[in-house]
Amino acid sequence: MTRPIRSIARLLAGLALATLAGTVPAADPPALPALGASLAQLTVSGVSSGGYMAVQFQVAHSALVTGAGILAAGPYECATGSMWRALNNCMAPGAGARAPGAEQTLARVREEAESHSIDPPTGLRDDRVWVFSGGADHTVERPVVDALLDFYRRVLPGDAIRFVEVGEAGHAMMSVADPQPNACPSSEPPFINRCGDLDAAGELLEHLIGPLAPRSTPPAGEMLAFDQRPFTGAAPIELSLADRGYVYVPPACHEGGCRVHVAFHGCRQGEAQVGRRFVDGAGYNEWADSNRLIVLYPQVRPRSGFAWGSLRWVYNPKGCWDWWGYADPDYATRNGGQIKAVRAMLERLAAPLPPPRPER
Repeated sequence: MTRPIRSIARLLAGLALATLAGTVPAADPPALPALGASLAQLTVSGVSSGGYMAVQFQVAHSALVTGAGILAAGPYECATGSMWRALNNCMAPGAGARAPGAEQTLARVREEAESHSIDPPTGLRDDRVWVFSGGADHTVERPVVDALLDFYRRVLPGDAIRFVEVGEAGHAMMSVADPQPNACPSSEPPFINRCGDLDAAGELLEHLIGPLAPRSTPPAGEMLAFDQRPFTGAAPIELSLADRGYVYVPPACHEGGCRVHVAFHGCRQGEAQVGRRFVDGAGYNEWADSNRLIVLYPQVRPRSGFAWGSLRWVYNPKGCWDWWGYADPDYATRNGGQIKAVRAMLERLAAPLPPPRPER
């Protein structure tokens, strides 16, 4: 009996270590399906760190992205690889810590483009942007959002920019779809607030892609979990990415030809922390159904220092997207690990539909 007892002890010890690292073995999620999607009108959006990630993805792939919706975030490469700048200049600037001006951001964009690490900035000229700030948001304060708007005003025509401010709104996604939203001034998990009839997902999508067919309530499509591991080049935890992401597929989109929108959640808003509250309640799915729109929800997970099976130190305890360089120094470019992973996911969605099975 000694050998089986030792084997069980080793198994339990391994499970305990995996639990501490947040990597308890689970059933593998299915592969992201090839849906023959169209990337011709690709749009992105995000809140907080997801907003910063949406800006980064838009600028890095400006030849591909045609519009971005940004809630509670600032300009491209605001932190320039510094956590100190991220916490000060890019969230709550004060004396001695200002958000970067438009010329500074433009210079950074040109520098990255000249090194061929992002698309030429001319790709931004035909984009549309929707930007939101809450007057009660003391996490990412108004001067930071103003810095983003100043940058956009230098590269886009005025009618391409829509700015929405709600004086009583906190730091969150504004949604009419979540069944148990926080109050409008809240800045607490799950960071999904109800502010009257403000439907951020619907408003930003309509500005980015044009007039929309009415919402479908409840959504009739499928929310599919998928394996993010094939898109990361290494174990997802090396980039603080989750093993599993989500994609919402309307019924009509199984036939191919649908547009794609990427929705980036914010800090403490991924599945590891709030379950499916963001993917189900942010409000995109209801519009996706009636407008032939696939919604990709890539997922980040928290990581504090070392993780089981990894020799890298990655500090991302709140499960934020990388907008200050915690995963790699190229985080804001096409070479950044997280941006490359999302780009690969999009290529998979755009892959041709598999041939129909022959009838027997």
